[in-house]
Amino acid sequence: MGRLEGKVVFITGAARGQGRSHAVRLAQEGADVIAVDTSRPVDSVPYPLARPEDLAETVRLVEAMDRRIVAVDADVRDRESLDLAVAEGLREFGRLDIVLANAGVSSPAPVLELSETAWQEMIDINLTGVWRTLAASVPAIIEGGRGGAVVLTSSVAAVKANENIGHYSAAKAGLVALAKVAAKEWAPHAIRVNTIHPTTVATGMVLNDSTYKLFRPDLDAPTREEFEAAATVVNLLPVAALDPSEISEAVLHLVADSGRHITATQTLLDAGASL
Repeated sequence: MGRLEGKVVFITGAARGQGRSHAVRLAQEGADVIAVDTSRPVDSVPYPLARPEDLAETVRLVEAMDRRIVAVDADVRDRESLDLAVAEGLREFGRLDIVLANAGVSSPAPVLELSETAWQEMIDINLTGVWRTLAASVPAIIEGGRGGAVVLTSSVAAVKANENIGHYSAAKAGLVALAKVAAKEWAPHAIRVNTIHPTTVATGMVLNDSTYKLFRPDLDAPTREEFEAAATVVNLLPVAALDPSEISEAVLHLVADSGRHITATQTLLDAGASL
């Protein structure tokens, strides 16, 4: 038996990156998956977003683990689409146990150079979108009466200040307070709520020209190798970026029985970057 045998997990931002990694890892441990993502554009984001075929690949990988998956095009900016996704998952699986509020974007710029659109889209997706995710999904865990676990994807940026990500840091720091309040409110239902705080992770949100330039503003067109040299300096340990699978292992620990008494905590996966 897997560590999550019989459980159902709802994951936002599941088409690629950390979300896909979480879906596959938890499926390996026996969980069925409700996976959502969207190809709807975000005007302020300077890198390619997920495509329908990315979500289809997540489906293929989960099914290769001999687990079931419901995949829905749903946007965390649209509460109705999240409600519909959860409802479809409940019709298929009959329960919900775990929520991973993972969807997020990046759009680097100095605070005084942020456009109104960049600020608003960041808060709407990375902070308000997490609240919408919880509002759409957690009532099903409460109704199930079996308890459950929630993990919000924050960032080392919530605990360490860096230039050009003021709106991102504000949103990710807001998740810490949201998680603490939710942990208090849902403890009587045996629902645990925690945040994870990765350093740079090797996903599409990071491996793009915009992020390379953020780390190497001294170069006109930095390469991935030049970005990695700078990113390694940011971390205390000699690593440029974590693999998504490393984040998934921490998530698994928090949502499985191994983390049954862990709630309202911030798990740093930062290779020492916060120092």
